[in-house]
Amino acid sequence: TSAALALLGGSVAALVVWKWLGRKMIQKKMEEARRTRDEGMKKMAKAVQQFREQVPSVQTDAILSLPLLELTGRLREGSLSPRTVLYTYLEKALEVTQQTNCLRHFIPECEEQLQEIQRHKEKGLLYGIPISIKDHIGHKGHLATCGLVQCLGTLMEEDSVLVKVLKRQGAIPFAMTNVPQSLFSYECSNPIFGQTLNPLNPQKSPGGSSGGEGALIAGGGSILGIGSDVGGSIRLPSSFCGLCGLKPTAERLRWVLALPFQPCPCAVGPMARDVDSLALCMKALLCQEMFQLDPSVPPIPFDEEVYSSSTPLRVGYYDTDGYFPLPPCMRRAVKETRRALQAAGHQLVPFSPPRIPYVMTELFLKTFFADGGRTWLDVFTGDIVDPGLKPQVNSCKMPRLVKKLLALLLKPLQFLLLLKLKDVAVVSTCRSVKEMWNHHHQIQVYRSQFIARWKELQLDVVLCPVLGPAFTTGYPRKLLTAISSTMLYNVLNFPAGVVPVSTVTEADEEELKLYQGCCDDPWDQTLKQAVSGAVGLPVAVQCVALPWQEELCLRFMKEVETLS
Repeated sequence: TSAALALLGGSVAALVVWKWLGRKMIQKKMEEARRTRDEGMKKMAKAVQQFREQVPSVQTDAILSLPLLELTGRLREGSLSPRTVLYTYLEKALEVTQQTNCLRHFIPECEEQLQEIQRHKEKGLLYGIPISIKDHIGHKGHLATCGLVQCLGTLMEEDSVLVKVLKRQGAIPFAMTNVPQSLFSYECSNPIFGQTLNPLNPQKSPGGSSGGEGALIAGGGSILGIGSDVGGSIRLPSSFCGLCGLKPTAERLRWVLALPFQPCPCAVGPMARDVDSLALCMKALLCQEMFQLDPSVPPIPFDEEVYSSSTPLRVGYYDTDGYFPLPPCMRRAVKETRRALQAAGHQLVPFSPPRIPYVMTELFLKTFFADGGRTWLDVFTGDIVDPGLKPQVNSCKMPRLVKKLLALLLKPLQFLLLLKLKDVAVVSTCRSVKEMWNHHHQIQVYRSQFIARWKELQLDVVLCPVLGPAFTTGYPRKLLTAISSTMLYNVLNFPAGVVPVSTVTEADEEELKLYQGCCDDPWDQTLKQAVSGAVGLPVAVQCVALPWQEELCLRFMKEVETLS
């Protein structure tokens, strides 16, 4: 017996030592990544200082205040040099990241690209424009981490198609921005590079997963950025940070590095200060270079005629999806925009999106957790889990038997759980390949029904709410399913964009005190806490079009932007 106990004690001690060594190794890798990041920032600061000494008379504020269309014009005519613009934005980006921790890495090769564009005979549509890209959009010689330790050892061997096309159009990628761990969060935090803050209010989150982009652009450190969107990851940071952002139909642009789990088609798209910037970016990307580099992208160039049209639109609208009631200011934004559109001669038609609780639980979350979350858990192997993801990770780690017992015990509360599902432990999974095939079929059936309702009402576009205003940091993790307003259009794979139209007023804050949500339950109370203290922060709306109609979506966004 004593020998067995000694053996057991020795095994436990060995296991503890092994786990401790593993954790030390993870810590070492993370420290190395942070050190590399910090050294890159120092090089960036040194390069800016050298430029400042060489060209002391640069009118920084004047350059930073130029809209993208005006800046491209100045660069093409030669009244501004690409070098001056690049170093002006590098300097501002350093300032913004010191306040918000939005940059994951400086791209030193931007200086080589600066030389390269000056050798081109033709000036591309984005000639001389400094551009920021989200962490996982592949750039040669750099990491695509997704905030995960297991991704720290692999440098990209070549530029992604998206980066190649941007460079071909004369853009200068200069920085990669921070993301939440595994990209599955709209809180922008990971254990390697830390938490990103909202430049408009450091107590607030910039949203996610393209939160680093949102913070950098909103802070003035970038004029154009590229994000990605699986459940709202372009649109939520745009809403939280007061930007314009477009999630195109997923296949309209070339996709980049993806994780092994994708609950919906993942779309890449632009983020900027105004709609014209988004349109210019889409026009630049939808070119022969893109179609040749990736034949799987449909060769559909940007339709300028649709974007420039002034024909009155037939607009469907709703201010709640009936699943997760949004704060009063977000519903106010839809109502005010609806009235402005009507006054401008557009036709407004009430529209009600069908069966959103079913879409959230049966279509979106069931796709993501079809295997009980095992594929997602695999990406955390040999990693430290970010506090923002621990509730979801722990739920997925529960043994199946425990989940079944939990589901049985919670059956009396089934309706409430379906309505406000926070705990992924009670999401049903696909138990066979046949069930998975049927699940995919159900998504297509829903999509067909949604389009049929849209066509029945003869709609051109839809105006609807987006989650906001910016949440206080730490709250997105508590309200995973509050993203129903954006997630719907990922399931449907429709182009959808966000436009800021107002700001939170004192009256909104007073009305928030009376907010009861759906049932005045803990989730509703948590949402109230998440968005309180937001006076002055941006309030946005969401604009939607049918698949492949990005130009119409942008045209509608431009109309909303002009009227607001």
